[in-house]
Amino acid sequence: MSFKQKIIAYWQLMRFDKPIGILLLLWPTLWGLWLAANGMPPLPILSIFIAGVVIMRPAGCVINDIADRKFDGHVSRTKLRPLATGAVSLREAIILFLLLCFCGLLLVLQLNFLTIVIAGIALLLSSIYPFTKRFIYFPQLILGLAWYLAIPMAFAAIQGEVPILGWILYVTVVLWTVIFDTIYAIADREDDLHIQVKSLAIFFGRYERFAIAVMQIFFLLLLIYLGFLAQLNSCYFIACVATLSLMIHQQYLIKNLKPENCIKAFKNNHWIGLVIFIGIFFGIN
Repeated sequence: MSFKQKIIAYWQLMRFDKPIGILLLLWPTLWGLWLAANGMPPLPILSIFIAGVVIMRPAGCVINDIADRKFDGHVSRTKLRPLATGAVSLREAIILFLLLCFCGLLLVLQLNFLTIVIAGIALLLSSIYPFTKRFIYFPQLILGLAWYLAIPMAFAAIQGEVPILGWILYVTVVLWTVIFDTIYAIADREDDLHIQVKSLAIFFGRYERFAIAVMQIFFLLLLIYLGFLAQLNSCYFIACVATLSLMIHQQYLIKNLKPENCIKAFKNNHWIGLVIFIGIFFGIN
């Protein structure tokens, strides 16, 4: 394999060719930073968190592929991943994961002790998550709990503590993760059943759209409650209305449960992240 081919394989292993995951992690992190600072966060902290997202999301992808390397070759959507094809060896993937984690450590060490502790918990959960789909039906919940500890980290970094607003935002975004990752799991359901891994899409069965709709309603209610709790102005609540329209569109996309439409609905959540961020940005008085 040429040097260029190896670089491309590493690039794909870290999912830089599919930036949707970075965006889905970035937007709620920015929600947390802006709410914690009640406006524009300090530039050094903002830079650390953005860099952290760009580094640690790929780290999560690498450890996920390490855990799933024996399954990915049997799933149509993942059979061409670098570890599954042998383009990247297990040893190379482990070294890359450790290198990314080291870079993340250098970033978080510039923040306070509480933020470092929360980051350690996030890394632990992120490392456990890929293995949970073998044993439990709600790996989507573990993913949300791991990914979005970035929100308590944002409050800890800026305020030195995590107030009730930070924890409610965390719960809200974890619920959002369960929603969009369940939509994503519908696309893989047949393959997951074949290789005997679990997901909420399998657990909900033919009631998946109803379950997703119920969770979307609770997600929207939590967003509205957050707006009142943070004393945001009408711009934020307009963003909540726009979010409702996006969720209705997602329900339309998944009505026939076609995998390609479920992937479209999953990616549509990027716009929810952006819309809510705009609402927070202009909603802070």
